[in-house]
Amino acid sequence: MQADLPGFLHGVAPLLDRWGYYAVAAIIGVESFGVPAPGQTIMVAAAIYAGAGRMNIFAVAALSFVAAVLGDNVGYWIGARGGRKLALRWGRYVFLTPERLARAEGFFARRGGRVVVVARFIDGLRQLNGVIAGITAMPWRTFLLYNAIGAALWVGLWTTVAYLLGTHLVEIIEHAHRYKWWAIAAVTLAVAGYVTLHVRHIRRRRARKAAADDTISEEIAPPHHG
Repeated sequence: MQADLPGFLHGVAPLLDRWGYYAVAAIIGVESFGVPAPGQTIMVAAAIYAGAGRMNIFAVAALSFVAAVLGDNVGYWIGARGGRKLALRWGRYVFLTPERLARAEGFFARRGGRVVVVARFIDGLRQLNGVIAGITAMPWRTFLLYNAIGAALWVGLWTTVAYLLGTHLVEIIEHAHRYKWWAIAAVTLAVAGYVTLHVRHIRRRRARKAAADDTISEEIAPPHHG
């Protein structure tokens, strides 16, 4: 079977060959609560196996979803129970100061739901998503909802694409890597443009507000009698 998984998928082929669905559930589960593990890689490989008739795609998708949600909730429990104390005590060694943690708490309070959904697709954030949410005291029900949405989108995207494209997926990814710097440059320019326009909008709004305040002050000021 291993020959059917070219490129970076070779490493997980022996695990799938020996443990099958158990490997998918275990690796995605432990990755989701902070352990470095090839969760996305083994899910893609299992979906390719399913496309070749060696696994069931619905079982792969269901197990991946359940493992991702449960793993993230274990991470949330770790973060909520002791993660904040550990972060305050040892965070300075990884540049996580109390001030930065406070800002992270505020960020999650304002945009936590969107962060939880998007984090599923980003290496690093995917592994620590639940832990950070627990540390920053995001309400568990809110986390559970958005975490489930993110897991469903993540599993649905990768299992569908890998199942339909099979081994051609690796060729497409390797080909796309040739243009990654152009893509990064385009995204950087787009973000810079958005930030510039946003800052200009804020400045104009403040200028209009200041002008309006000046007008009101002039209107309510008592007249001067000579």
